[in-house]
Amino acid sequence: MKKEIVGYTTGVFDLFHIGHLNLLQNAKSNCDRLIVGVSTDELVESYKHKKPIIPFVERTEIVSALKCVDEVVAQTHRDKIAAYHEIKFDVMFVGNDWKGSDLFNMVEAELAENGVKVVYFEYTNHVSSTALKATLQAIYDAETFIR
Repeated sequence: MKKEIVGYTTGVFDLFHIGHLNLLQNAKSNCDRLIVGVSTDELVESYKHKKPIIPFVERTEIVSALKCVDEVVAQTHRDKIAAYHEIKFDVMFVGNDWKGSDLFNMVEAELAENGVKVVYFEYTNHVSSTALKATLQAIYDAETFIR
């Protein structure tokens, strides 16, 4: 019997957009079971110094509703090695902007010792939550200025 391949990826998934969907669908096509860590509001605030627009519970519901996602877990820290020991995945999916970074060189090496592969995906270049927030803020500011 073939071993089930468990995949893992994480994200904030604030203002869910096509880039998020592309990442999750690509991840699912490379594993049998996809577990997605959704960052808690507290975690996001600790490193981005801003609160997500969509609350954690709602972001979790959105990601859980996708047919390509088998399970959602709360991401309460950014330690990928600790996440491996907690979840026991076979492959981790990450955006290619991390490839070659000191952090992910170390993560890749340590995960490889446990037989875990790291797969990097291209980002969807034309969209990001940060860009969406900036556009919405500009519209809000323009409307406020007109009044």
